[in-house]
Amino acid sequence: MGGIYIHIPFCKQACHYCDFHFSTNMKKKEEMVLALAKELELRKKEFQNQTVETIYFGGGTPSILTLDNLLFIIDTVYKHYQVTKNPEITLEANPDDLSDEKIKLLAQSPINRLSIGIQSFFDDDLKLMNRAHNSGEAKKCLEIASQYFENITIDLIYGIPNMSQQKWIENIETALSYNIPHISSYALTVEPKTALNTLIQKGKINAPSDEMAKKHFDILTQKLKSEGFIHYELSNFGKPDYFSINNTAYWLGKKYIGIGPSAHSFDGSSRSWNIANNSLYIKSIQSNQLPSETEFLSKIDKYNEYVMTGLRTIWGISLQKIELEFGKKTLDYLLKNAQKHLENNALEIKNETLTITEKGKFYSDGIASDLFLLNLE
Repeated sequence: MGGIYIHIPFCKQACHYCDFHFSTNMKKKEEMVLALAKELELRKKEFQNQTVETIYFGGGTPSILTLDNLLFIIDTVYKHYQVTKNPEITLEANPDDLSDEKIKLLAQSPINRLSIGIQSFFDDDLKLMNRAHNSGEAKKCLEIASQYFENITIDLIYGIPNMSQQKWIENIETALSYNIPHISSYALTVEPKTALNTLIQKGKINAPSDEMAKKHFDILTQKLKSEGFIHYELSNFGKPDYFSINNTAYWLGKKYIGIGPSAHSFDGSSRSWNIANNSLYIKSIQSNQLPSETEFLSKIDKYNEYVMTGLRTIWGISLQKIELEFGKKTLDYLLKNAQKHLENNALEIKNETLTITEKGKFYSDGIASDLFLLNLE
């Protein structure tokens, strides 16, 4: 089983915190759709022995595309790939794109999962982040979407400057009021080349507080746990049977193809990524050339990636797998470096699996770095 990720590199406007590849110039949208379909055709041999389990439209803002655009791309996948009987087909969408009519049309299409970028239900937060929608649009689209889609996930951002704990609780409770079965939630992160970073440097916005983010994270995990959500990955919470199949495949090391400018692919032993330039991407694909670079993963790379993803998820790190794939010395190294975190109850070992505890979850990336290998002896 494998997945196909399709990057739609267009947005109405730039969110202040975003460092993904996108353009606010829509002139090449139709050319891009044709190029995405052609890349799918050019790369079909990569998946000739794989069954496609998931199709994921990410971005950017995929909901900018028309339904005809989306159906054209989905049909191209079915034409050139072997697709499982009931694939998970996810569309990332912004509330301002989800009119009543569009939601109803999407519900009649093969798309069966919506990922809606709410981020906050408060207008001051949305303005600070330069989101294209407002609170009213966020609530209205969820009210309608929840009538037509069973499988919905929303994004929420915590650690926003000046966001009180009570305000964060209201965000979570508003989300829960729509009976959403999955929530992805991330701390506001300041990336180097973003408008948010510039605004902070100029003193126009306060820098996010790690202490406040930790408080918000703790509120989030406790509240969602009490509502029956499973915290199956550091930033992801799902009701039983509503985990993201697409993202779970990434974390468990399954193969996937990334289509579109800047999209990444993984085949088990190497990673590749497309050029992050819309015009050059289109020109290259039109010439039947794949505009990508490839790196082959070393044994150290594979170990470090497994440690990072394992500690972020409920599936943890299999000690048997470490010994089998990387050797007894590597297992000894892992256990030695994990010892201090085991002693302070940030890590635990059960059934030959090393996992993060509730106490350690917020710090999982830092803990993982303590377990990384720099070289193999």
